Amino acid sequence: MINWLLLLVALGIILLGATVFTNGLEWFGKKMRLSDGAVGSIFAAIGTALPETLVPIVAIMFGSPEAGHKIGVGAIIGAPFMLGTLAFFISGLAVIVNRKKRDDYPVMRVDTVVMRRDMEYFLVLYAVAITASFLGGHPVVKTFMALALFLAYGGYVLRTLTGGGEPEAHEIEESEIDPCYFAPKSHDPHMAIIGFQVLGSLLLIVWGSYIFVEKVQMLSQQMGISAFILAMIIAPIATELPEKFNSVIWINKGKDTLAIGNVTGAMVFQGSIITAIGILMTEWRLNSAAMLTVLLTFGSVGMAYLQIRWKKHLTPGTLLVGGGFYFIFLVLIFLGKI
Repeated sequence: MINWLLLLVALGIILLGATVFTNGLEWFGKKMRLSDGAVGSIFAAIGTALPETLVPIVAIMFGSPEAGHKIGVGAIIGAPFMLGTLAFFISGLAVIVNRKKRDDYPVMRVDTVVMRRDMEYFLVLYAVAITASFLGGHPVVKTFMALALFLAYGGYVLRTLTGGGEPEAHEIEESEIDPCYFAPKSHDPHMAIIGFQVLGSLLLIVWGSYIFVEKVQMLSQQMGISAFILAMIIAPIATELPEKFNSVIWINKGKDTLAIGNVTGAMVFQGSIITAIGILMTEWRLNSAAMLTVLLTFGSVGMAYLQIRWKKHLTPGTLLVGGGFYFIFLVLIFLGKI
C-alpha cells in the first residue's frame, strides 16, 4: 500500500513541477521575445525530456551489459512511441473536454507551419535512426549516423529560433500569462528569478519522475511484470508525464501551439539526440517488438502530419487515433503476440 501512496505522491510532484515549469517558460519566452513555437518546441520539449533522457543513459552505463542495453534501447524506442500515440491521445481528449471554451472547435489553435516543421524533422530523423539498426555495427558507420543526427538537430534548433523564413510568429504577451510564481507582484521579473523558477521546477519534475519509476519498478516486480514491459511501456509512461501534463495545462488555456509543440519538439529531440546516444552506446539492434512500436509511431504521427499538410489544420479527432495505435500494442502484448 505504501508504494501505491508514494506513486500518487510522485504524480503530484510531477504535476506541481510541470505547472511551475510552464509558467516559468512562458515568462522566459516573453523576456526573450520568442514565439510560442520556439518556447514549446525547443525549451519546454528539451526540459521535460530530461527524465526520459537520463533513464536509458543510466541503464546503459550502470546496468549489466545485456539487461542494461535492453532496458536502454527499450526506453529510447518507447519514448517517441508514447508521445506519438498516448500523448497525442491525451492532448486530443483535453481539447474535446474544453470544447465549450472554443468558438472555433474542432479546429485546434496550432501554428500549422510550426507543427508541420516539427513532424517533418521527426519523421525524417527517426527514419534515419531506425535505418541505422540495419546497417551493421561497424563503429565508423554508427559514428557517422550519430553525428548526422546531432548536426540535423542543431539545424532544427537554429531554424526554430530564427523562424526559418516563416511568417512572423506570435510572441507571448504579459496579458496572456499568469503572474510569475516566484515574483507574483512583479510585471517585469528579473531573468535570474525566472531562471531559478525554471531550474527549480525541472528538479521537481526529475525528482518526481524518478520516484515514480522506482515505485513502478517495485510494483512491477511484485506483480510479476516482465522487464520488457518495464522498458517499453512503464518507464516511458512515467518519464513522459511532464509532456502530457504541460500539454494539458496549455490546452486548458487555449495555447495549442505550445501544447502540441511541446510534444512534437520532444519527439524531434528523442528521435535524433537520444537515438544518436543509443546508436553510439549500444549495438542498436531492434527486435520485432521494437519495430512494431516504430511502425505504430509513424502511423500515428503520419496521420496528424497528413491532415496538417492537406487540410492546413489539426483536429482532436486525428490525435485520438493515437490512442487506438497504443491500444493495439497493449492488446498484442496481452495476447503474447510480441
